[in-house]
Amino acid sequence: MKHEPWPDGCVTGAHELVTLDVWQPLLDALPQPAWLVALHDQRVAALNAAAQRFFGSPREALLGVAADTLVRSPEDLEFWAGVAAGAAPRLHSDTFIAAPRAEGQALPVTRSVQPVAGADGHALFALVLLSDRSSEDRAERARELLLAERQATLECTDDGILVTDLVGRVRSFNHRFSQMWSMPLALLQQTEAAVSTWMARSVVDVPGYQQRLLALEQAALIVATDRLHLQSGQVFDRVTRPLLVGGRLQGRVWCFRDQTERVAAQAHIDALALHDALTGLANRRQLVERLADAAVAARSAGDGFALLLVDLDRFRQVNESLGHDLGDRVLLEMAQRLQALLRPADLLARVGGDQFALLLRPAEADTAESMAGRVLNVVAQPCTLDGAQLALSCSIGVAVVEARAVDADAVLRMADAALRAAKLGGRGGYRMHQARVEGDRQTRLKLDQAMRRALVSGRFRLHYQPQVSLAGCDVIGVEALLRWRDPGLGDVAPTRFLPVAEETGFVLAIGEWVLAQALQQAAAWQARGQPLPVSVNVSPLQFQQVGFVDQVAAALAEQQVPGTLLELELTEALLAHDPEAALLKLDALARLGVRLAIDDFGTGYSSMALLARAPVGRIKIDISFISGLPDDAEDAMIVLALLQMARALSLQVVAEGVETEAQRQFLLEAGCDAYQGYLYAPALDPLTFQQRLPPGGRVTVPPRRPAPRMRLVRG
Repeated sequence: MKHEPWPDGCVTGAHELVTLDVWQPLLDALPQPAWLVALHDQRVAALNAAAQRFFGSPREALLGVAADTLVRSPEDLEFWAGVAAGAAPRLHSDTFIAAPRAEGQALPVTRSVQPVAGADGHALFALVLLSDRSSEDRAERARELLLAERQATLECTDDGILVTDLVGRVRSFNHRFSQMWSMPLALLQQTEAAVSTWMARSVVDVPGYQQRLLALEQAALIVATDRLHLQSGQVFDRVTRPLLVGGRLQGRVWCFRDQTERVAAQAHIDALALHDALTGLANRRQLVERLADAAVAARSAGDGFALLLVDLDRFRQVNESLGHDLGDRVLLEMAQRLQALLRPADLLARVGGDQFALLLRPAEADTAESMAGRVLNVVAQPCTLDGAQLALSCSIGVAVVEARAVDADAVLRMADAALRAAKLGGRGGYRMHQARVEGDRQTRLKLDQAMRRALVSGRFRLHYQPQVSLAGCDVIGVEALLRWRDPGLGDVAPTRFLPVAEETGFVLAIGEWVLAQALQQAAAWQARGQPLPVSVNVSPLQFQQVGFVDQVAAALAEQQVPGTLLELELTEALLAHDPEAALLKLDALARLGVRLAIDDFGTGYSSMALLARAPVGRIKIDISFISGLPDDAEDAMIVLALLQMARALSLQVVAEGVETEAQRQFLLEAGCDAYQGYLYAPALDPLTFQQRLPPGGRVTVPPRRPAPRMRLVRG
């Protein structure tokens, strides 16, 4: 067939031109670049405006060019070579084109080549279509970047992340998740049942775990947090929230945070908070918690219990003589011995340096007493350390609660009061607390509150009872006696409120106030030229305070009163309690010039050895021995014996409670130094007392006792 020249100078047949006239309108209607390639020579025969714009060239420059010059990928070159060799002109794939509008960069496109049949059914041309994939390529790269960033983020966190769809299939996870659950990666590629079964079998509480999963299925939009304990000992916090896309639920996101170390550390902290560091026993805090539980059981179910406070006698001497390391070993030994005595429900606690507590549940008085005896026996057994034997004893205070309302603090106070009684009773034994009825407890509570208000509002007063020389009838001193008149209670006797103050510890505040007021009055008398020694009673609790000597020194300095005008009256039991420590404190007071006296002498536990060593100047014979004089032969014999002992120790003697002339005469003839009582005067307020001592009246200051000439050395 004869060929006619194409507009660009190429030659083609008339039939082909007719065909091109038919296809050109179709090419122009296509939105994407398109052109026809003549199959006989693989040159461009026609193209549309979109192709001109795509390549940035006019129609004349593109018509007749070789097909493989427009798209020159290796695939296209090979394809057109195949077409020239007679292969079928079919191709569809993605490639890159260096188009002018891409500014020299490769432009991603989808290129397809299809044969176009003529009117006779024979293919004369191949239709080439290009689709710009730039937007799709950018979106794909952005999606891949987003996925990479998300996965990198998941892998960087210490939390295990799992994403599931609506039926529980795994959609995404990080490697931390598989590590935390010790789950093979291959398992995560299997069915959702395999993953969920593995996780369910790993937890401790399988039923609870399954129940929570079921609850999440029924309330799929909630955000939930819980804690999982695994069979391996691991502890995970699990947070799960719904996965929403466009407001529609697509699945769930599960986050697992390993809390194993934190839980273990908190458990260790809790253990330290509830246990003694040295012995590993329960400490006071845990004891109080267990006491509270026991008190609740006593109120609700009537289950009685008992508390034993065990104090090792004179344990401080062990630390001072043998060292604290050996002392700690002794405490450990005692803890093991006491622990061996307990039943499974009982509790042993260390509540102080050398003090233990035994909580017995259930227990009655007989049970508590039996245990107290066993404790005394095991503590008394010799303790052998580093080849040396050490013998100890202990004092025990016992409180028993049987089916009544009581709180933990009250039980501790009951046991502590019983322990103090055991110590004052000579140590090495136990005392049972005598429970008071509820009405009495309420009365004492009201009395305690009224005392505290009285001190603040200034309702306490000091009265002064003269101490008179039996020989010359001169006033040689006064005893300060506390008085309290309450608006609601009226006159409250010291024998009524001081025991309550001692029990609650308020006696410390009262004692400090009494000392300051007495010294202030002594300073006033001294300014009038009538220096009178003032005797002040000291409670055992007050004397045992670490800073008691400093408190006395500060009070003397504040009132500018010499120590010789202050006499402190102490009880005999105070000397019997830790005599070495008491003697050291007494010596310190004596160095301040303070006079010292033993009050209520003959009713306690004083010994000749202690009195010989102590810088005590006077003893006061208790009123109980004076009231029967001179007719009661037994009282007379006791008084004579006390006076003889006092003379042997160079001690002055004051008789208390002298009310008759016959009593005074007996004491005078027996050699007593002084007396006080209603025979001369009751305790008087300062103004009345001053009227009894007009200016120029005779006031005699008794001489101080000479220092002891002999010190008994313990050994």
